[in-house]
Amino acid sequence: MATYIMLFNYTQQGVQNVKESPARIEAAKKLLRDMGAEVKASYLMMGRYDTIFVVEAPNDETAAKGALAISSKGNVRSETLRAFTEDEYKKMISALP
Repeated sequence: MATYIMLFNYTQQGVQNVKESPARIEAAKKLLRDMGAEVKASYLMMGRYDTIFVVEAPNDETAAKGALAISSKGNVRSETLRAFTEDEYKKMISALP
């Protein structure tokens, strides 16, 4: 499975209802699990992003659909990054011409 970093920022709606955010995190984890992905870790952040997930998903399409589904609720905006393990990185580098 591929690894993705999902970065989230609260919208005005999300921050106004921040006390509901623990339940929203659990709902997002379930949504991703139902799509065949798994949240390996989630963090509350200080700085540019409010929350992040480290997610394993079978492909880019699943990760993108998950991020869109979570964002469509109106509580967060998301940015998703594909992350490569050190072994994957080394394999890519060794295959360079």
